[in-house]
Amino acid sequence: MERRDFIRLSLTGVGASIIAPQALAETEKQTIITSDIYYTEQSPGRWSGKVATHLPTIEATKEGEKTIIKVVTAHEMKGYEHYIVKHVLLDKDYKYLDEHLFNPQEDKAALSLFTLKNYSGVLYALSLCNKHDLWLNRTDI
Repeated sequence: MERRDFIRLSLTGVGASIIAPQALAETEKQTIITSDIYYTEQSPGRWSGKVATHLPTIEATKEGEKTIIKVVTAHEMKGYEHYIVKHVLLDKDYKYLDEHLFNPQEDKAALSLFTLKNYSGVLYALSLCNKHDLWLNRTDI
């Protein structure tokens, strides 16, 4: 191998090692990363039969500078025996925005309303079931 080819290949390798991780990081932000900590529609893990009643749905309505977020989990609220514990909102970087705790003796449905001011981009909602773990869904605002 000639010295010029060696130098050219070395510089190409260094450039790729700098650019590739940034490109992968941008790709990760576009999709939901699956894990064993939470479940998604695409990755329900051991709870594959529970998606319909545990995955939160997210509706967003713009009202001027405010965005009203409605999160619903189509799950029974059967006292402390089986219920949705809470909903949590996260921003595009998975940072905490807000949460709503449920009282299973009083709440008849797992429905939360949140108001966000001047928010746009990806929004994540978490729904925590006392028996079937944590579920994550996303929407674009």
